[in-house]
Amino acid sequence: MAAARVLLVLSGRPESASFARSVCGLLGARPGLGPWPVHCSLKPGRLVLSSRPFPGASARLPLQRPPFCPFAVLHQQPRDPAAKLPTDRGVDLGVAIILQSSDQTVLLTRRARTLSVSPNLWVPPGEYSEDKLLDGGLRELWEESGLHLPQGQFSWVPLGLWEVRQGAGRICLPRLSWGLPKYHHIVLYLLVISQESQQQLQARIQPNPSEVSALTWLTPDVAAAVAATEDGTKTPRLLPEDLPPSVLAVEVEEDGSTRPLVLPMSTLLRMIPTTAEDEERVSTGTKFALGLWLQHLGRRNGAHLDPGPAKEEWNMDLLPPSRGSGK
Repeated sequence: MAAARVLLVLSGRPESASFARSVCGLLGARPGLGPWPVHCSLKPGRLVLSSRPFPGASARLPLQRPPFCPFAVLHQQPRDPAAKLPTDRGVDLGVAIILQSSDQTVLLTRRARTLSVSPNLWVPPGEYSEDKLLDGGLRELWEESGLHLPQGQFSWVPLGLWEVRQGAGRICLPRLSWGLPKYHHIVLYLLVISQESQQQLQARIQPNPSEVSALTWLTPDVAAAVAATEDGTKTPRLLPEDLPPSVLAVEVEEDGSTRPLVLPMSTLLRMIPTTAEDEERVSTGTKFALGLWLQHLGRRNGAHLDPGPAKEEWNMDLLPPSRGSGK
């Protein structure tokens, strides 16, 4: 099956996004931090984006990239003349599931250290998608955690989009000195709200040890502290005094068995490393998604949970349980 692609409406009709160009930049990203609003059409195996409304657009979502994104400065810095970006490739599409329990916690998994891409990072379940976007995300949730969500027992809503480029074996290239991007994709974060509690979901989890080495559930207060470190380059704001020093997690052994793990809060708050080591931390895109989740949660509860600077309100409607395939 052909790889899922990202299409842009730039001159009146959809065209493939170029590997060598920043999607944020092409859609009008200005200097400074985003996110930037984009209009989206969510189709099986593809995502159509535009800075303006267009026929078929079904959502208006925030699009963000890391503040240290090489594409933002790629054409401003000298590099090896022999090093070239591909001109015959497009931008791939990934889907990640932010799974919320009925008691308002979200699931994160730590990718196995043996994986060739993004080892040892804390992320939500997900992967490249080549079929219906929700179905692809739910399939990855099942493959990684063993969780199958019965049809009619969850609702979902698109949260936002994250542009990321990765080098060989790593999802993040904070510095051009680490090499030019090898891969370029847009991650669509989908919030899936289960009718089951954290305890009920946890009891059904059967993690895949080839993909997942640990998992944990974050409460809103912990998620807010993690999201506050999103920019990855500055010391986080003053953290709440009642923030716990650690959170409970589950570590996955090679044979698939599990054991309790005390995960230091300092690991979750860790920012971008200064060396190209596979340091355990929460990915920058995940921090962005947690911030969007908190905004959504605050609107649903009539409260304000502050993960950082005030953000624009986005046009996102919660889709009812009947729209979830549970596949």
